[in-house]
Amino acid sequence: MVEVGYAGDEISGFYDILGVAAIVINLASSILGTYQTIQSRYGGVLAILETITVLFFTIDYILRVWTADMLYPDAKKPILKYIFSFTGLIDLLCFLPWYLPFFFPDGAVAFRMFRVVRIFRLFRINAYYDSLNVITGIIAGKRQQLFSSVFIILVLMVGASLCMYSLEHDAQPEIFKNAFSGIWWAASTLLTVGYGDIYPITPLGKLFGIFIAFLGVGIVAIPTGIISAGFVEQYSKIKRLSEIAQEIDINFIRLRLEKQDAWTGQNIMSLKLPHGMIVAVIRRGDTIIIPRGDVILQAGDILILGAEPLKDDQHIDLQEITLREQHPWNGKAIRDLDISRHTFIITVRRNRKALIPKGDLILHKDDTVILYSQTRMTDAQTLSI
Repeated sequence: MVEVGYAGDEISGFYDILGVAAIVINLASSILGTYQTIQSRYGGVLAILETITVLFFTIDYILRVWTADMLYPDAKKPILKYIFSFTGLIDLLCFLPWYLPFFFPDGAVAFRMFRVVRIFRLFRINAYYDSLNVITGIIAGKRQQLFSSVFIILVLMVGASLCMYSLEHDAQPEIFKNAFSGIWWAASTLLTVGYGDIYPITPLGKLFGIFIAFLGVGIVAIPTGIISAGFVEQYSKIKRLSEIAQEIDINFIRLRLEKQDAWTGQNIMSLKLPHGMIVAVIRRGDTIIIPRGDVILQAGDILILGAEPLKDDQHIDLQEITLREQHPWNGKAIRDLDISRHTFIITVRRNRKALIPKGDLILHKDDTVILYSQTRMTDAQTLSI
C-alpha cells in the first residue's frame, strides 16, 4: 500500500493521493507561515495543518519500516537498509524535528532549521508520475556523461582562475589576492555573463575574459545537450514501446526435442514448467497436436513454448563473434581462452546447431560464439535481449 500503486489498486492509489496531498499541504503551510499577515490571521489553522501532516508522515514512516522486508527482499537487514537510505533519512527528518523541541526545549530554533529538509520529500511525488520518472531516468542513465562534463567545467574554472590571477594580480592585488581568488569570477563568467563585482582591467585580462565568456557558452551546452539527447532517446523508446504494446502480450520460442533430451518420453503434465510458461503447440511431422496433459513427447517433436513478457524495458546486451580463419580462438578449447573472469560464453553455434560451451569444447573456424561480457570485445556484434 505504501509503495506506488498500479491502475486498479484502489487502496494503494488512494494512499498515493493522500501522500501527495500531505506533502503539498505541509510545504504550503510552511511557506504561508512566513507571511506576517497570513500568520497573524490564520496561524492557528496553519499549525493544525502542519500537525496533521506531520502525524501522517510519522505513521507513513512506521509503515515503511514495518514493510521494509518487502521493499528489500534480498537484504539481510532490510529495516536498517531503509532507515539509512537517502529516502529513509528524508522521511525521518520530515517529522523528527517537529517532536524534538518537546524533549529539548533549548534547541527549538536549531531543530526548526532541520524542517527545511522536508522539501526533499517533494521527490516522492516523482514516483507517482511517469513524466517526472523520465527525468530521473535520464539523469541516472546519463550520469557518467554528466559527471564528465562537470569535471571538465571544474578543470576549466581552476585553469581560468590561475590564468586571471597571473594577468590581474599586479593591477588588482586586493581583488585577485591568490590563485584561487578568481574562482568566483571564473564561475560567473563560464556559467553566466558575469555580475560585474569582479572583472579584469588590463588589456590581456579583458581579452582573456572575452575568450572565457565565449568558451562558457559551449561548456554550458555540453550537459544541456546530454540531457536533451536523453529526452529524445527516452521518449522515442516510450513511443516505440507504446506502438508495439499490443503485439507483445506473449512471447514464443521454438524448441526441437532430441533423443537425449530429458523431456523426451515424458508427458506434458510431468514437465513442471515454470509459472507463466505454457506449451502452446506441438508439431510432430506434418501433424499439429493439441498439448493436453497426457500427450507423450517424442524425439523430433517441435514444441512452441509461450511466456508472458517482462513488465519492464530492461535488456541484456550479449555479444556475437564469428570466428574467422585468423582469429586467435580457432583450434583452442574454451577453458584455454584468454578471457576475463567476468566474461561468460553462453553458447556456440556450429552448422546451425547450438553447442553446450563445455570447457573441453574445441572452437573451429566459422563457429559463432555468443557471450556476455562487461567489456567490449573486438569484432563482436551486439545482441539485445
